[in-house]
Amino acid sequence: MKRLRSLLFLVAFALMPLLAFAGNGEGEKNEGLDIPKVVLEHLSDSYEWHIATYEGKHLSIPLPIIVRNSATGDWFVGTAESLPEPFFFDEAHHGKIYEKMPDGTTERPLDLSITKTVAQIWIVVFVMLAVFLSCARWYKKRDEKSEAPDGFVGMMEMFVMMIYEDVAKASIGEKHFRPYAPYLLTVFFFILTTNLLGLIPVFPGGANVTGNINITFFLAFCSMVAINLFGNKEYWKDIFWPEVPVFLKAYPIPLMPVIEFFGVFTKPFALMVRLFANMMAGHAIILSFTCVIFLGWSMGVGYGIGLNFVSGIMMLFMNALELLVAFVQAYVFTLLSAVFIGLAHKEEEAE
Repeated sequence: MKRLRSLLFLVAFALMPLLAFAGNGEGEKNEGLDIPKVVLEHLSDSYEWHIATYEGKHLSIPLPIIVRNSATGDWFVGTAESLPEPFFFDEAHHGKIYEKMPDGTTERPLDLSITKTVAQIWIVVFVMLAVFLSCARWYKKRDEKSEAPDGFVGMMEMFVMMIYEDVAKASIGEKHFRPYAPYLLTVFFFILTTNLLGLIPVFPGGANVTGNINITFFLAFCSMVAINLFGNKEYWKDIFWPEVPVFLKAYPIPLMPVIEFFGVFTKPFALMVRLFANMMAGHAIILSFTCVIFLGWSMGVGYGIGLNFVSGIMMLFMNALELLVAFVQAYVFTLLSAVFIGLAHKEEEAE
């Protein structure tokens, strides 16, 4: 029975994306379903939280728009429906807000709006606070002689100790790892929670946060600061004066120092691209298989039944795979950050 319940839950979870498309299939049957457009719309950021579309009517949660008029200096606070002139949504730039200037040109105004990605990050923060405060309350109330925690608290302790002992301590070293452990734990649980919520296609999930290059850039930048700002002299010596023949590091050109210096930026760049590409690709594939179901029914009953079966199986497989990828990508980002930090605290070799 437990296996059957788990299987039914996984099937229901895999078919949940159909909720987000339930209305689109009817409205676009005659027009033809533009799969690339639908996928890109769901992957991109927006100024409202779209729930579903039924018979041409959109069910959305409006999000606050906060923009500054460059010409007058006035601020506008409202929603997408009440956006005044000279502001407009530029579809050529993924629906971002642009401003028409008095001379006829357009430019991007100062935009502090609470977009879907920002709202999802706030939800992730509240979820993490609720989880860790409840775990901390359990540890505060427990008896010192009591047994180890079980259930949800035990699972969280397992994850915390895995990152603390097997990642931070093992990669950085017992002498230097403690100042970096809070950052590594925060990064791991933030990415993991964000990835898991992103797999839920309806509110309060569904935002493509880690599939947004701006978010992964900021996470990689934080790791770059942690790596290089506190690197010891042995680390910088290996960059600008590595243990190689002199003609490779000084004459006629400092070849190895230039290569090593570029490594300062390529390491966080790899962190950024790996997380962004994997999460965006997973979302895109799931959304594509969801669109194929509606595309099949628009072509006829026979195509609909056949494509429904194939797409359903593939959606089930991809959702199960994405659950694994959500953890793997959080773990890999944290592990590589810890390894790079450990390399920046390389001990001076004994003579």
